[in-house]
Amino acid sequence: MTNMPNFSEPAFLPAVFDRPTWTPLLELSVREVFDIMLGTRLCPYEAPTDASPGEFTALVGLAGNLCGVLSIRCTNHAARIMAGKMLGVSPDQVDDDSWDALGEIANMIAGNFKGKLSGIGNHCMLSVPTIIVGTDYQTRSLAGGNTIEIVLNFEHRPLWVTLELHD
Repeated sequence: MTNMPNFSEPAFLPAVFDRPTWTPLLELSVREVFDIMLGTRLCPYEAPTDASPGEFTALVGLAGNLCGVLSIRCTNHAARIMAGKMLGVSPDQVDDDSWDALGEIANMIAGNFKGKLSGIGNHCMLSVPTIIVGTDYQTRSLAGGNTIEIVLNFEHRPLWVTLELHD
């Protein structure tokens, strides 16, 4: 027997996007994961964010009642700090582990967020995280404008968290 949701049952109804409610829930999810997993308290990033959004992006797909993508984007150094905190080592000792750490953080945030959505989270699956490394790329979502983006301060560096959902 598997734990796969039964998408043919009546409870499988697409979620209705609710920016005013979901934005603080997404931010709370990010803050909880960073507090619990990294021992770091995040606050809003106050500096201008028009600079390059960072070299590392982790993407986690959502399918079921929620369809879309959660992404986290940060600098290489921020990703190394995350991995160092998770592994209990200096950021200088981190190699490709920073990719895995960022992907795992993205996965935990997506899981935490969907768990906060009463009745929706049980009928939503997450993909394996995908990591993009580099700065010379653009993304374009087919989500149709249902986007929440928050920018938080992680170790004096911006951390972009974006949720893009399909209609």
